Amino acid sequence: MILDNHRKMMLLAGPIILANLSSPLLGLVDTAVIGQLGDAALLGAVAVSAMLFSFLFWGFGFLRMGTTALVAQALGRGDSDAAMHTFLQAAMLAVVIGLVLWILQTPIATLSFTLLGGSELVEEAAQRYFSIRIWGAPVNLLLLAMMGYLLGRQDSKSVLYLQLVLNLSNIILDIFLVVFLHMNVEGVALATVLAECIAVLFAITIIWPTIKSSVLVLNHRQLLATGPLKHMMQINRDIMIRTLCLIFAFAWFTDQGARFGDTILAANMILMQFVTFAAFFLDGFALAAESLVGQAVGANDRKLSKRIIRTTFELGVVTALLLSLLLAVSYNIILVLLTSNQEVINTAQAYASWIIIAPVASVAAYLLDGIFIGAALTRQMRSAMIVSLAIFLFACWGLVVPYANHGLWASLMIYYLSRAASLAFYLPKVWTGQVQS
Repeated sequence: MILDNHRKMMLLAGPIILANLSSPLLGLVDTAVIGQLGDAALLGAVAVSAMLFSFLFWGFGFLRMGTTALVAQALGRGDSDAAMHTFLQAAMLAVVIGLVLWILQTPIATLSFTLLGGSELVEEAAQRYFSIRIWGAPVNLLLLAMMGYLLGRQDSKSVLYLQLVLNLSNIILDIFLVVFLHMNVEGVALATVLAECIAVLFAITIIWPTIKSSVLVLNHRQLLATGPLKHMMQINRDIMIRTLCLIFAFAWFTDQGARFGDTILAANMILMQFVTFAAFFLDGFALAAESLVGQAVGANDRKLSKRIIRTTFELGVVTALLLSLLLAVSYNIILVLLTSNQEVINTAQAYASWIIIAPVASVAAYLLDGIFIGAALTRQMRSAMIVSLAIFLFACWGLVVPYANHGLWASLMIYYLSRAASLAFYLPKVWTGQVQS
């Protein structure tokens, strides 16, 4: 039984990990194509812009996470119609939110660039990026709902194919628009929007056969039924608050780095690519846990929930140790590939020890996130994240002034550990089946 659990987890997590690996690869290509221009301000602009759109789009990450949890639990109960309704409601909500972001793009841009730190050159380039990337909002959010549906169905192979189409399209367009057409940050933004459109079209071909028979007899009253929609909105509200706190923490990290100058901002951006690489790798197990825990909770199988949690941690911790070892032996080689600016390389090397620590410091936080999303314990996730954010900001207050950028990185590690500790406090609720209604 133990071996079966590990095998099932690996079969589900394997394609997700491969899919996730293409995302940091995209980030590395974004960094490399801009980094080879040798301008630290352009690197900083990509960092600031990516952080801003993470805040905008992943603030609505509930469209992926909430959909995964509710679809998985519906299938655990054997209710495929409820799973389909969940997806369609999430897709409808995604498009509406995306259109609202279109309408509000001017005040969003004004507020964002007023609050962000960074030089005048960084801000000017970041504004050019924003003016293009914002038009992909409805498509980006629709992709979140689509991936949530596929993960809830444990269809990790389709998630792999979708991510590969998205990120490989983006990489090819990145190189074409930036290297050959010399579009700089505008090329990076346009490549992302076009790749997202391609990915949505591909996702439709995957999802349509699974919902076609139910959609053809669906009426608008079923789609807008207030009971399921209200439940989704309650879960989504908590996930949104939790996600905004999470993104605010990384926005604060980027902003504080920007205040140390363009060189440290660029170095931190490059080092965060390594952290992102490890995070997406570990997130493969977290995403697998979302679906497996969700279906176990839907089936009201408490023993299975506990076995899944144990398996998730066994595989995740071993992976985190291997990632730390890999980063320790490879970061010097990769830094040279990411930028030709020797000052940025030297600065990044001075802070590289933090990226070696990061996988081990963060693994429990990632895995527990996946477990709690699958169990739909979103109220507890929200409370734990608020506490963790307060601890992170307090750590920054105490460490950044005396230790500068080292203090900022130390605060980030404290943030990961506090997220894990605060979620662990609520962990018994998962295997006792106390899922919020």
